[in-house]
Amino acid sequence: MLGQGFVSAASIAASVLFILSLGGLSNQEKAKRAVWYGIVGMAVAVFFTAFGPGIGGYWWMIPMMIIGAVAGWHVAKRVAMTEMPQLVAALHSFVGLAAVFVAWNADLERRRVLAAQALEAGQQEFSAFAALVATKAPDELMFLQLEVVFAIFIGAVTFTGSVIAFGKLAGKVDGKSRQLPGGHMLNAGAAVLCLVLAIAYVSGAGFWTLLVLAALSFFIGWHLIMGIGGADMPVVVSMLNSYSGWAAAAIGFTLSNDLLIVTGALVGSSGAILSYIMCKAMNRNFVSVILGGFGAVQGVSAEIEGEQVAIDAGGVAAALNDADSVIIVPGYGMAVAQAQNAVSELVRKLRSAGKEVRFGIHPVAGRLPGHMNVLLAEARVPYDIVLEMDEINDDFPETDVVIVIGSNDIVNPAAEEDPGSPIAGMPVLKVWEAKQVFVSKRGQGTGYSGIENPLFFKENTRMFYGDARASVDSLLHLID
Repeated sequence: MLGQGFVSAASIAASVLFILSLGGLSNQEKAKRAVWYGIVGMAVAVFFTAFGPGIGGYWWMIPMMIIGAVAGWHVAKRVAMTEMPQLVAALHSFVGLAAVFVAWNADLERRRVLAAQALEAGQQEFSAFAALVATKAPDELMFLQLEVVFAIFIGAVTFTGSVIAFGKLAGKVDGKSRQLPGGHMLNAGAAVLCLVLAIAYVSGAGFWTLLVLAALSFFIGWHLIMGIGGADMPVVVSMLNSYSGWAAAAIGFTLSNDLLIVTGALVGSSGAILSYIMCKAMNRNFVSVILGGFGAVQGVSAEIEGEQVAIDAGGVAAALNDADSVIIVPGYGMAVAQAQNAVSELVRKLRSAGKEVRFGIHPVAGRLPGHMNVLLAEARVPYDIVLEMDEINDDFPETDVVIVIGSNDIVNPAAEEDPGSPIAGMPVLKVWEAKQVFVSKRGQGTGYSGIENPLFFKENTRMFYGDARASVDSLLHLID
């Protein structure tokens, strides 16, 4: 058993490591070290919390920790990079459900303490948390009840919302926006009922209020995310990340655990900031997205004229051999095909031939921010030629060839040209301004959001159909 002094010192150390981890993730070169800061910080946090004062039940807690660690290791090793967003959503659901269970248990312990005090029983059999509750004044117990309510509400919303986000990202749930009759009014009505139940609970109603509150919150999370379309899923995952952080912070207050409060606040605030940045990058209203697209107005998309013209590897290679400047725009299709290493080899050959080659990265390329950056870093693409959208968008008119690999919505000119498009106003990479555009794509289907792309029908665009990795591999021996 460790003393409280050791636990407090460990909490400070873990908090510092978490802050260093978040700060380091903003730079690709420091990201690996930042991840290790987070790993060490979490190991310190778990160890000193588990063996701190007032903790017992090691005969079942330690085996469960081992089982969880082994399961987490096994799942993480099996999950491909393309499935990382789904894994993140699944992990968020665990945090939310844990918050609900801990909050329920906290109220049961509170009731147990009050019953024992009413019977003037001793405290010798109290758990560490129950003993803490026994020392609280009436007004402090009311705050404890408010913490329980908040943890259940945000935790339950996070759980079902994350489950639906996982389903949409994994293709197990339709990515289109779908709601029950009544739409947002159902969410509003459920939220009002949650408030009524919270007031009843604080006023002395039974444990049943927390059960009904959780059920309504589960519904809100499910219905809220079902009402958000696939194009906004990257924002949703980030938003749920924030929710899971606030749920953890609420439980931290309930358990009087400073480390949980700090960690939850870090996750909650950073997730909220990231969600706001992503909404800005996609020209989405932040409040509208987190409320399931409430108030969104969508017109009728313009009809697209023309046809998609295909080209073979020889034609693409000839254009690359004649080009002086090339920009590559990667997307989720590149990740699915695991084509990053073939792309890296293509870049090496083109640069060896004296050509200027750069990458244009949209803030929401892939399924999570930084998805493409991680893949390219994994394939050892130099950091200095990987540029963000704002850094490269003005260079397309002077570019000879653009190769789009598995991207759709982030290069869709309808965002600027069609006011009725679902993505109208969304900042996109203006690849159509280049002299020639080649789109590597499996077939003629639409992108993840289900929106047709006028780029594919433009005169300076040619469709390079096929698996991205096989297509890029076919170019390698044709490049001079």
